[in-house]
Amino acid sequence: MFKKTIKDIDIHGKRVFIRVDFNVPVKDGVISDDTRIRGAMPTIRYAVEQGARVILASHLGRPLKDKKKAEEKGLPYDAAKYSLKPVFEYLSKLDGLNVAFAEDCVGDNVTAKVASMAPGDVLLLENLRLHAEEEKNEPEFAKQLASLCDVYVNDAFGTAHRAHASTEGITHHVGDRVAGLLMEKELNYLGKALNSPERPFVAILGGAKVSDKIPVIESLIERKVDKLLIGGAMAYTFFKAAGYTVGKSLVEDDMMPKAREIEQMAADAGVELLLPTDHQVVDSYDPLHSRRTIPIAFTNTGLVGLDIGVDTAALFTKALEGAKTIVWNGPMGMFEEKPFDEGTLAVAKAVAEATDNGAVSIVGGGDSVAAVNQAGLDSRISHISTGGGATLEFLSGDTLPGVAALDDR
Repeated sequence: MFKKTIKDIDIHGKRVFIRVDFNVPVKDGVISDDTRIRGAMPTIRYAVEQGARVILASHLGRPLKDKKKAEEKGLPYDAAKYSLKPVFEYLSKLDGLNVAFAEDCVGDNVTAKVASMAPGDVLLLENLRLHAEEEKNEPEFAKQLASLCDVYVNDAFGTAHRAHASTEGITHHVGDRVAGLLMEKELNYLGKALNSPERPFVAILGGAKVSDKIPVIESLIERKVDKLLIGGAMAYTFFKAAGYTVGKSLVEDDMMPKAREIEQMAADAGVELLLPTDHQVVDSYDPLHSRRTIPIAFTNTGLVGLDIGVDTAALFTKALEGAKTIVWNGPMGMFEEKPFDEGTLAVAKAVAEATDNGAVSIVGGGDSVAAVNQAGLDSRISHISTGGGATLEFLSGDTLPGVAALDDR
């Protein structure tokens, strides 16, 4: 770990501002997935045990952007759905925490609440993104946040690729700027996979668009991943570039030259690049009753590919045998619609089995993580990354502003 962590400094009695990632799904005031909250708890509990005055700050969704969209369309806007109060209620039920809630994240009320805190107390601030200044990284807003604390801790890896007031701006006004325990874990696992992986090293990439994954694909090939498995809709750009008929499957036509370039790049580097051999399709004119699995080469103009097939699932499973490092980001099909989650779930099972056999596995990205959780395999994965875009940018070799801003060891 190349950055200082919360355990490297004395925080007893100090006001410790922890930037957490509590951007969790909430429906009717109920949190449906608490993975991110659970991920932050080791840092929070450590700070409490050390007698710090703990100030928690997070965003939830994009309230101002959604408000503008609603106003433009003349639709109602529900501000309550962007409040962190459901998270406060969740935290309040946990043993050993004395938690209070602030109705804002800056201002006199918040300052007064912080001033009244005793060692070991926890204060959750309201959604940072209710202020436009947060995403704009405005210096005065960052100063207001910094005035609340003596120590800054970033434990929100999922937002570390954004230079916002709470992830980058605040660090210019606080003396101690360190990583939380979850951030430390993310950087250790991803850093090792990127810079010194045990081999064979296998990467699995899925999702809709090749364009979203180009930097990470190129980075992985340059760093000599041993095998690169590509599924999801992004595979159809490769197929069309190779001359296959892909029907009405999702394709980025402008990315076809890049797809050919990537295949050549992999071949030149000695990287085994595997694409699906079969897929689940529906007829675009009768999608409800026409599902079947066919070889890629049998696709005609009226079909839409929505998931990998059983042969591809077996091919990918075989490719993971003997792997020592596995990185997976992105679903193999339209995971959110059953039965087109089958390919993604099959890959989740294969990754878990490879982990059981000695591989270090890292899973990131919403649908990939959801598949692992849905299948009850989360305990059999070495590390489930809380980052989506941050994970991809890190694996692409990019500098993350929220990480760069922390103190070096």
